Amino acid sequence: MITSSLERILRQLPDTARLLDVGGWGKPLRRADVVIDQMPYATRGLYGFDGEEPERFSERTWIQRDICDHDQWPFADDEFDFVVCSQTLEDLRDPVWVCTELARVGKAGYIEVPSRLEEQSYGIQGPWVGWGHHHWLVDIFPDGIEFVFKHHIVHGRPTSHFPAWFGASLKAEERVAQLWWEGSFRFGERVFIDPAALDTYLDSFVASELARRAPDTPAPIRSTWERVLGGIGRRLDRRYPGPASAPIGTSAGPPRETPEPRGDRKG
Repeated sequence: MITSSLERILRQLPDTARLLDVGGWGKPLRRADVVIDQMPYATRGLYGFDGEEPERFSERTWIQRDICDHDQWPFADDEFDFVVCSQTLEDLRDPVWVCTELARVGKAGYIEVPSRLEEQSYGIQGPWVGWGHHHWLVDIFPDGIEFVFKHHIVHGRPTSHFPAWFGASLKAEERVAQLWWEGSFRFGERVFIDPAALDTYLDSFVASELARRAPDTPAPIRSTWERVLGGIGRRLDRRYPGPASAPIGTSAGPPRETPEPRGDRKG
């Protein structure tokens, strides 16, 4: 979890609030009262821990299970005041199901995933795009979250990913996308049937971000990428003159008014 979000949770969440950490095995949140993850308690903390205080959870309150198994988690509706799911959904085979349970068992919560800026950048982990074990590109909106299967074409087409220098230049806050939610949130998978629509989804994001950041890019790199951007634009205009397809095959949680992020209600 990024530092600013960790500090906000610890600062604003009352000591009496019950907190659930979903998928926290690799880097558990010490403030959590309960953790649910498929990995065992004894092997927790492969990447360290979030927070400096003593762990509030214990082996007894560490629930080991497959969180995607389509059985309800062993918690009542709204059992937890706050639910954290950080750097987990992008790894899962069914993040939509997990979102269903997040919204069911929690009154409010925080979701953190890799941003598309990072996940569509070459060289983040190795000579490929983004993280090799991640299954999804994730878009966060003010009222919810949407998942798009990370198609292999993102690795092979230069127009579908950012160059290595771009990923290396990202700040910590740019590397993640965050959803602070209260009550419920919208969630679903966006499915692309038309290859042209998928190309547009991938390429237009890369082109627009490179163009937006061009004034701050060193001149030699900027001149190279201005030529590339021109080629992308001409290609998109020629092949896909219409707008990208609307989301299809999408499921969603209960609709609600679009809120501002309100993690501060507990402070």
